[in-house]
Amino acid sequence: MMAESRLLLCALTLLLTAASTARALPVHTARHTSDQCGYQSCPATKPSMLNVHLVPHTHDDVGWLKTVDQYYYGGRNYIQHAGVQYILDSVVSELQKDPARRFIYVETAFFHRWWSEQSAKTRNIVTQLVQEGRLEFVNGGWCMSDEASTHYSAVIDQMTLGLRFLNDTFGECGRPRVAWHIDPFGHAREHASIFAQMGYDGFFFGRLDYQDKGRRMKMKEMEMVWRASESLKPPTADLFTGVLPNGYNPPAGFCWDQSCSDDPVQDDPELEDYNVDDLVNKFISISKAQADVYKTNHIIMTMGSDFQYENAIPWYKNMDKLIHYVNARQKNGSAVNVLYSTPSCYLQELNLAKQIWPIKTDDFFPYADDAHDFWTGYFTSRPALKRYERLSNSLLQTCNQLEVLGGSQSRDGPFGKGDSETMRRAMAVAQHHDAVSGTEKQHVANDYAKRLGIGWDHCQVLVSNSLAALSGSNVPRVFCENLNISVCPLTEGSKRFSMNVYNPLARPISWSVHLPVNGSSYSVQDSNGMAVNSQVIPVSKATQNLRRGRGYAKNELVFQVQAPPLGFSTYSIILLGRAGAPDEPKRAAPVSMQNKYLKATFDPTTGLLSGLTNLETQQSIQLSQNFYWYNASNGNDESRQTSGAYIFRPNSSTPYTISSKPVVSTLQNSVVQEVRQQFSPWVSQVVRLYEGSRELELEWTIGPVPVDDGLGKEVITRLDSSISSAEYFYTDSNGREVLQRRKDYRPTWDLKQTEPVAGNYYPMNSRAFIKDKGSQLTVVTDRSQGVSSLNNGSLEIMLHRRLLYDDYRGVGEPLSEPGEFGDGLVVRGRLLLTLTPPETAADAHRPLAQGMVLQPLLSFQDGTPSAIVEFSALQASLPPAVHLLTLSQWDKDSVLLRLEHQYESSESKTYSKPVTVNLQKMFSTLKVVGASEMSLGANQWKANMTRLQWNTGEILKPLQAEQGDPTPWEITLNPMEIRTFLLNVQLR
Repeated sequence: MMAESRLLLCALTLLLTAASTARALPVHTARHTSDQCGYQSCPATKPSMLNVHLVPHTHDDVGWLKTVDQYYYGGRNYIQHAGVQYILDSVVSELQKDPARRFIYVETAFFHRWWSEQSAKTRNIVTQLVQEGRLEFVNGGWCMSDEASTHYSAVIDQMTLGLRFLNDTFGECGRPRVAWHIDPFGHAREHASIFAQMGYDGFFFGRLDYQDKGRRMKMKEMEMVWRASESLKPPTADLFTGVLPNGYNPPAGFCWDQSCSDDPVQDDPELEDYNVDDLVNKFISISKAQADVYKTNHIIMTMGSDFQYENAIPWYKNMDKLIHYVNARQKNGSAVNVLYSTPSCYLQELNLAKQIWPIKTDDFFPYADDAHDFWTGYFTSRPALKRYERLSNSLLQTCNQLEVLGGSQSRDGPFGKGDSETMRRAMAVAQHHDAVSGTEKQHVANDYAKRLGIGWDHCQVLVSNSLAALSGSNVPRVFCENLNISVCPLTEGSKRFSMNVYNPLARPISWSVHLPVNGSSYSVQDSNGMAVNSQVIPVSKATQNLRRGRGYAKNELVFQVQAPPLGFSTYSIILLGRAGAPDEPKRAAPVSMQNKYLKATFDPTTGLLSGLTNLETQQSIQLSQNFYWYNASNGNDESRQTSGAYIFRPNSSTPYTISSKPVVSTLQNSVVQEVRQQFSPWVSQVVRLYEGSRELELEWTIGPVPVDDGLGKEVITRLDSSISSAEYFYTDSNGREVLQRRKDYRPTWDLKQTEPVAGNYYPMNSRAFIKDKGSQLTVVTDRSQGVSSLNNGSLEIMLHRRLLYDDYRGVGEPLSEPGEFGDGLVVRGRLLLTLTPPETAADAHRPLAQGMVLQPLLSFQDGTPSAIVEFSALQASLPPAVHLLTLSQWDKDSVLLRLEHQYESSESKTYSKPVTVNLQKMFSTLKVVGASEMSLGANQWKANMTRLQWNTGEILKPLQAEQGDPTPWEITLNPMEIRTFLLNVQLR
């Protein structure tokens, strides 16, 4: 543990109370003054020579062709020969044979499991290897996350989980200095910002667009400083970034894994196959060629690949020889020096090189590895899994919060033992770049979903226990997970029930609910016993077809609920009558539907949307929307490349219209107005406007996508407007900062566009928009998807994919999800549309997107409501600019808190300003008695976090530590800033 005096100094430095007792930062207790890890452990290099840093490594996917368990144990090797436990066994054995040898490891999910199985003797050996820098952890997250389909909150969580284990186990020597994303298929700016704020000194990746790579090699710009935020003051989010030379593989001819067929170093001159001279000459030649495209006299070579080192003996035996014989040439004038190294040691040499490094400010999307091979399909692949992951993230945050608020009873209460850790680990695994990305085999996707489902079970017990403690009611709770298809047995059959609405946001919310019922008349009362306006509407035929006998509700009870910040409200619902039936929808589209904020118009001939008006600002646009599909390529004379899980390649730039005149019906009442559109047997939509809503909802349902015609289909919806967008559009980066996009353009190089559709697709995690001087049309989504703007005033979003061919990237099967009934996956989702002036657009879409990510959790009890029907853990709502990102139990008396300024520095006249929060006055049920600030990854004290500085040729003003905190307990957040605190708390 940290010394008390050091904690006190930290607390004083942070301008927090000197009496702070926040003490639970996990620090390895067995401190050794002789530790020579990190940069201190780096081997000597030769300044006058070309130094070749050999980095032995393995890339161990946390699921891909096999499940996580199968990869760890080496099961189902007929799919892929891989067993991670044997890799770690073998590497640890070989490292002990020579102190010069090095190895890096990345995926904490696997290492954690392996470590738990080791004897005390083996643990001591590994600890010594870590302390001496011979075994080094890089990246350090539970997995190597995807960068296109992940939300920043889930990325931070999975990194925190892995980093905490390493810090608990190895202390400072377990802290990674380098981020290492060698396999993800494109790289997000927000990821770089997160890594920088976590204290990483550098970032290396393997995949780069082939055109970008060609230019960078010519210009010697394979290494750069990535300025990953337009809001955070440099160098806060600056991150040194390097592109690895061979992806993440060894140079050709030098793979000595048992899975490779390259010749070993055969150094007996009497043997016929003696090859030392040839191999040394080849290696020196490769090294010099690589050095020609990098700036310094240091280069890096990745010696390993997927699941390699299951037998580490041939690797190390041949690398030992290679180092010996190449360096022996120095006596004859060779200027090449080879050494075992690590990414951090290589990075340190680059930092000492006194170079001026170029700056990059955009991102690395989309990624293509050839002219017709754009990796933009996975932005949408497996849309149901993407949605389930996003819902699971919302439940995990609620679970974390209620674990804190409910106290110890939440983990062991009237409904049994519950925990958040199971869901935390399942969510961490789901962030892997072959998980939520949708690029795994079907049986692996099923396994990811199963893990999340088990996490749901554990969290629901915890939530039930916590709500029992907070509400005073031990009546069993029901969580209806199929409300999106109008299935909930309790609400369908009960005459009297209550609904608890828990709000995980730090501001009050209003939310529309649709409860499946069989009655025709109900009374709804809020927490104060006041009547709530409600309406009963018939379940749509599309929903009846979708649920296929899983529920029998004829109607839906629709009403608006409110819930206080970080708390719950309770609604009482009583059946008044079953006689009669609600009015059926009218068979026609309305001319318009509107509330006091928004008006949507429809074409009376087609029944399609035709316009949108903001009644508050009196701005109107023409707006049409329809569904289309691109015919997926199965290869042609130009290229054999097909569309698959990774690759999007349509046969034509013109999509097929599903229907230009859907079957339309209309339903309008005092709570909701709906236009129900049936485009085909497999595509339907509800255009919905709630009373009091400033956004238009599009609830789409797609599937099973028919492929009996032999044509794979990539299904999109397209919004065509009168906005003069001039080929520009905007997408978010992992749900945070927004980047400008432009058709057929890359900021970094002169693009030669070879795929006019796929080459213009980008990931959208939570929002995308187009704008002109007067209007901005913003689309907020409920999951990660691919988006583009191929025409002026247009936005198209890919919603679903069903394909017939593999795309030759290793999965070995087409992306054709069977769905629950085996005839193809059906997906339902929502898009929210806002029309605003550009200067106030963020004021609407920022809270709207956060509300889509962190949705209220509904739970139901049969009978009368609980004793306590309303609760808030906050004394007052947080300011509108502040988002409560994390509230989770750290240990018995400590809580991890992250507060985030959710606006960029220039996007809102009202909210893009510093804002101050008082930590002691935040909570109504928690007494904060101590606080210490930590790094974003929660593995360092913020005051002790230092990073390597890089010369970009600019003169930057030094950052002042914690500038702007007016008092010890009041903390100030600047735009896009996230601050992390370890709070010592007591329940009031």
